[in-house]
Amino acid sequence: MKKRNSQDAKAKAKKKKSYGAKRAKFCKFCVERLNTIDYKDVKTLSSFTPERGKVMPRRTSGVCARHQRTLVVAIKRARNIALLPFTTD
Repeated sequence: MKKRNSQDAKAKAKKKKSYGAKRAKFCKFCVERLNTIDYKDVKTLSSFTPERGKVMPRRTSGVCARHQRTLVVAIKRARNIALLPFTTD
């Protein structure tokens, strides 16, 4: 009979459970080859802001870092000229 040492027990305890296959996220703007994100395009911008009015993070929306920065600037511009709401009532 083989004894289990403490390292094997610790390794099994640290192993994370996987809850299904992760889907590869892709940047919507890179796929469409858009260089600029227009602040006047409210339909596109509103898809990246949930009901509370916050900007969705990259890990949720799947946007790359470069486009996330320009997306945030476009959303802020649209809010300042009242195309998008800051919050919901």
